[in-house]
Amino acid sequence: MTRLRAEDLTLAYDQATVARELSVDIPDGSFTAIIGPNACGKSTLLKALARMLKPKAGTVHLDGKAITSQRSKDVAKRLGLLPQSSTAPGGITVGDLVARGRYPHQSVLRQWSAEDEAVVAESMRLTGVANLAQRVVDELSGGQRQRVWLAMVLAQQTPILLLDEPTTFLDIAHQIEVLDLCADLHDDGEHTLVAVLHDLNQACRYATHLVVMRPGGIVAAQGEPSRIVTAGLVEDVFGLSCRVIDDPETGTPMIVPAARTARSASAATPASTEQEPVPGSTGGDAQPASQHHGPVAVHEDAAL
Repeated sequence: MTRLRAEDLTLAYDQATVARELSVDIPDGSFTAIIGPNACGKSTLLKALARMLKPKAGTVHLDGKAITSQRSKDVAKRLGLLPQSSTAPGGITVGDLVARGRYPHQSVLRQWSAEDEAVVAESMRLTGVANLAQRVVDELSGGQRQRVWLAMVLAQQTPILLLDEPTTFLDIAHQIEVLDLCADLHDDGEHTLVAVLHDLNQACRYATHLVVMRPGGIVAAQGEPSRIVTAGLVEDVFGLSCRVIDDPETGTPMIVPAARTARSASAATPASTEQEPVPGSTGGDAQPASQHHGPVAVHEDAAL
């Protein structure tokens, strides 16, 4: 049994149902990426896993118990969240923001300690922001701010980290920087990461486990990228004709969209053999997939 799993969830905002009978298992120690087209329920699923959205039906289990039955601080000691949009209090410094990740460990009998100070310092070191400790968060670049929020999640010292689109609004260099950091956290063997990602090739390169969703909150496939990512799956879920080849850097699956002329020809001749083929068209045929293997952190104002 995995530490974090969802069973038969119905998820909705008011009367608008996003998903029905949604079940996923997050493998312990994995870097799981949730992918799918826009508005398919990826972030909604992550909110349910984080106890930020109460299911209309079904159960999210954390360590064998319904997550809604557990105390907020108990959950916050095991599960940290980096939301899609994080806003720092005006004028707060990097060091003070990262220190807020220690909130779940504070109590009337346990106030700020040397251990807390050491954890905050180590979290900033791991994320490469120690030299920014006295800087105001609002003055930092997008990539720097994202690393600061990750440092806050690390300071929470949870074995499970949930990241909602951690690369949104970042340029490609900063996207890779953040994903490399996530990979480092996963490689230390002490963390299970779950991230909502939009870039399929980044998901295949960095994740060890994929949850592929289609509109309606339906899980189309789950498993290792090298085992489940095929041209057929991509076309079925995203409506994109493509080839799947080996990433020349990592050997993981890499999606190469069909050329515009090939996609146009495929759309223009759905079942007819009478029309002349478009010169140079591949007809959208796809090669088989490669078989190579390749926050805000939950704190005092989170709705846990």
